[in-house]
Amino acid sequence: MSFSEYDVTRRTRKENFLKQIDQLIDWNSIEKAIAAHYAPVSDAAGRPAYSGLLLFKMLLVRIWNGGLSDESVEDMSNSNLHVMRFLGLSLEDDVPDHSVLSRFRTRLTAADAWDELLARVNEQIQVHDIAVRKGCHVDASITQSPRRPKARPAYEVVNDREERDDEPGAQSAMRVIEVTQPGVDSEAYWIQKGGKSVFGYKQHTVVDGNGLVLTVETTAANCHDSKPLLGLLEKANIRPGTRIHADKAYSSQKHRAALKSRGIKNGIQDKALRNNPLTRRQLQRNSLITKARYVVERTFGSQARWFNAKILRYRGLAKAHAWHMLLAMAYNLKRLPRLVADHRLITQT
Repeated sequence: MSFSEYDVTRRTRKENFLKQIDQLIDWNSIEKAIAAHYAPVSDAAGRPAYSGLLLFKMLLVRIWNGGLSDESVEDMSNSNLHVMRFLGLSLEDDVPDHSVLSRFRTRLTAADAWDELLARVNEQIQVHDIAVRKGCHVDASITQSPRRPKARPAYEVVNDREERDDEPGAQSAMRVIEVTQPGVDSEAYWIQKGGKSVFGYKQHTVVDGNGLVLTVETTAANCHDSKPLLGLLEKANIRPGTRIHADKAYSSQKHRAALKSRGIKNGIQDKALRNNPLTRRQLQRNSLITKARYVVERTFGSQARWFNAKILRYRGLAKAHAWHMLLAMAYNLKRLPRLVADHRLITQT
């Protein structure tokens, strides 16, 4: 250990959150998963490249500190001793600049690597035996995009063939297309929420009994909550005997039959139909499900409060999904030290 490394260690608190995470997580499996998609030997100038794990940790630090910009997390990595220690940097080491961080995130997004990384993070969490899988919960939350249209969409007529408009068949070759407005996220969409129009994406999420995120699907905001349900259950590898809790938006005969065929217990709220109101027993059941599924609402609320998660900085569905997956990993790791401490307290009493 160099004098500078010793000085950094001496000047950081033992119970700092970043130190706790380093003690609880074995980063080797995560580093291997990153290296499958990002393992450069040198940078453009021929210098040794920064490790993928270092850049991944910088992305986590960025979210843990309220969703900083890439430039701000670069500054923090240069000035904050706790962050420097977490990243494995000494005072003499260079810190990756914001452009390196951006390219790293883009590379992993193009490789569709984020789902695998969440699985590796969750494997490390499961080592501490704190996951609660008896009951899982499904819900969706909207992430707003500031890159919304500034005016009503414009349209233009396009002729697919080089013909005069008055020639036979020319009219049938014409089509009307929407003109893309500059700066607008063309993959996001509008939805009515609470009487207001919201433009962006929807985060479809499965959490365990602790509220830890198991898996996420990202769609445009106008996608109905229930549409990705069966795909989410497959991705989360929900075991037979597990009860899935969800609100009445997920209620359908198709979903009830699918859960039964998989041996998954139905915890979806009942929905009243025309001329067929809910019975007292169904109302009581819905009330019990509401009390059980608060944990998924807590997950969304905590992400919004801690990480400023409701506003998307990026454009496009793939980058929106990357943001949602990073939020999931940051949230699970943020909750880990407290959950481990509570679990140890219970086992000791």
